[in-house]
Amino acid sequence: MRTETIFRALADPTRLRIMRLLGSMELAVGEVAQVLGQSQPRVSRHIGILCDAGLAERRREGSWVFLRACANAVEVPPLCTAIAELLVEAERADAQFAEECERDRRKLAEIRHHRESEAQAYFSEHAHDWDELRRLHSSDEAVEGALAEALGDGPLGRLLDIGTGTGRMAELFAARAERIVALDKSLAMLRVARAKLQHLPTETVELVQGDFSSLPFAPDSFDTTLFHQVLHFAQYPGAALAEAARVTRPGGRIAIVDFAAHQREELRDRHAHARLGFEDSQMDSLLSEAGFDALTPTSLGNGELVVKIWIAHRRAENRKAAS
Repeated sequence: MRTETIFRALADPTRLRIMRLLGSMELAVGEVAQVLGQSQPRVSRHIGILCDAGLAERRREGSWVFLRACANAVEVPPLCTAIAELLVEAERADAQFAEECERDRRKLAEIRHHRESEAQAYFSEHAHDWDELRRLHSSDEAVEGALAEALGDGPLGRLLDIGTGTGRMAELFAARAERIVALDKSLAMLRVARAKLQHLPTETVELVQGDFSSLPFAPDSFDTTLFHQVLHFAQYPGAALAEAARVTRPGGRIAIVDFAAHQREELRDRHAHARLGFEDSQMDSLLSEAGFDALTPTSLGNGELVVKIWIAHRRAENRKAAS
């Protein structure tokens, strides 16, 4: 990182606003352009300057490009940390800059809320055929068998099924769990899950409405936490995993079933996917940042849509809470 290049990159008010936006979350280039009210080519030029200076990182996902500040990376250079802290202080000291940054954050919140509303409407519309939609992507039987094998033969203890959907995972693992909490944001989904799980003892299964970004549970509440075909709906997968780490006890496990990285762009619009799957290296990074140690993942299928199963153990130290 050349100091001269860094300070030239920061010598522009638009790029300072971009750095503040990236300071708290990963964003798509299109989102940054919408917030700033500028054309995407112009914003891309600003982003290119920041990336060339080592202040931001790009990650392509299909036709979308996601960005994060280098201060949010796994290994953070000291200078990146110092710059991030300096920008926080600049917002405190400069009223005009603070007003611009706050306006940017409000606009971003509006964009995010709109996208989440569209996704929620989709979930409600497809609540009753959700199992069928999953079958379009992979064999449920093969995935369920591989997941059961990956989790081993031992008891699962207190199990949290995040984004339970129709309740299939809760039903599948009920016999191996001391207690299951099936959580979903959609009331329509919970009605479907309640019907599927009504044959199970009420004292061992609980259905809860909630969001994976803010789980309504105390720290260390669960022995096993499960995301089954859910994480690709997360606008902030790192925050969702950090929140999962908060409620998973030290030494407990997380199981993630999702797609390997792919190029099926239509899944964004037709099925409200926020992410086109995950690379192994990306998932390893997300899990590590959240406080998990990942095992070697399992792959199912060799077509365009490959299902992956990632298992990881929650470390006892350095828990990273969701912000």
